[in-house]
Amino acid sequence: MKTILTIPLAFVLFVTSSCQNSNTLNTPKNQKIMDTEKVVKTEEQWKKELSPEAYHVLREKGTEAPYKGEYTDNFKKGKYVCAGCGTELFTSESKFESHCGWPAFDKDLGGDRVTRKSDHTFGMTRVEILCAKCGGHLGHVFEDGPTQTGERYCVNSISIKFIPEEKK
Repeated sequence: MKTILTIPLAFVLFVTSSCQNSNTLNTPKNQKIMDTEKVVKTEEQWKKELSPEAYHVLREKGTEAPYKGEYTDNFKKGKYVCAGCGTELFTSESKFESHCGWPAFDKDLGGDRVTRKSDHTFGMTRVEILCAKCGGHLGHVFEDGPTQTGERYCVNSISIKFIPEEKK
């Protein structure tokens, strides 16, 4: 009877440990996985912390005017973080000129930092992108990107903040 129970138990332990090891091996050492603790605030708290324009975009799913955003033409080296909670979302290496009027990236930093949600507003079918940590609306992602990823993250400048790369 012990043998019958021991074999399935050994198999489960082997599979479980090999899955954990494969996840560890597939994660680059320099990739930071997002802190999974969610930022939860009342709408009043968000209104106090954000400008009216940022609140409209991040919390009410608004869109800033094209070609008016602070980061549309920014191609300095650095990273882009969520303007609501500071979560690292994109790097300058993934930013490209898309001529769409908003900052465009071909990928996010991974680690579940950006979530996707189906968006059917204004009679269109799009994919909304949100900060996974605070739920802030960032913009939309489209499958018409010019790079190998084939994606174009079209992001509102006001929903992100640029952190320049430190000089060495």
